[in-house]
Amino acid sequence: MTTAPFGPSAAVYDLVYRDKDFEGEARRLRDVLRRHVPAAETLLDVACGTGRHLAALAAELTVEGLDVDPGLLEAARRRLPDVPLHEGDMVDFDLGRRFDVVTCLFSAIGYVATVPRLHAAVAAMARHLAPGGALVVEPWFGPAAWRPGTVHTVVVEEEGCSVARTMVSGLEDGRSVLEAGYVIGTSAGVETLRERHELGLFTEDEYRAAFAAAGLRPTLDADGLSGRGLWIGTREGARP
Repeated sequence: MTTAPFGPSAAVYDLVYRDKDFEGEARRLRDVLRRHVPAAETLLDVACGTGRHLAALAAELTVEGLDVDPGLLEAARRRLPDVPLHEGDMVDFDLGRRFDVVTCLFSAIGYVATVPRLHAAVAAMARHLAPGGALVVEPWFGPAAWRPGTVHTVVVEEEGCSVARTMVSGLEDGRSVLEAGYVIGTSAGVETLRERHELGLFTEDEYRAAFAAAGLRPTLDADGLSGRGLWIGTREGARP
């Protein structure tokens, strides 16, 4: 079972990522879907986080979401009270139905950490695809692109809350590691948090093999939604 990666910091996730262009990414995703699944009507977003991609897609598609982190799902439910949202692990979830599109965005696939779990997650998502559907996965960095020792700090404020988050990148046992420290200030005082994120560094061949093993025909969009690329796996067959 994958553990919830964000823990207490889920409460400030939307503030930390307030400048990420979720709506622009959703527009680019819709362009991708028009090419690969032009008649798509339903979409499941795996590792949906706080639901910001879903909110941008809900006007054109019937959407649902799934995430392993209850804190992120709580925020998503506040944002999308009428959208079905499920708590589950991308490696072995089973919702008992299929969708025209399944997505896994913002490099969340990296949290599976190992190649066997990558295969399991892609297979689980593929099982939820309708005939003629597409699985869309935004990858995490590959081994050659990862830079251990990088330090990155974000400072953000809104009325009544300020957050400073510093992340330091590392490499352990072939996996990327992010050590994160937060200083969160509110009217109630100052709180400090620490988190550790471990993500697998998968090669293009490993992604391609996982998609093929799940019965999907993979293609790679090198630019993708945010410059990290986008794997698109299509399932043979026609929609009923």
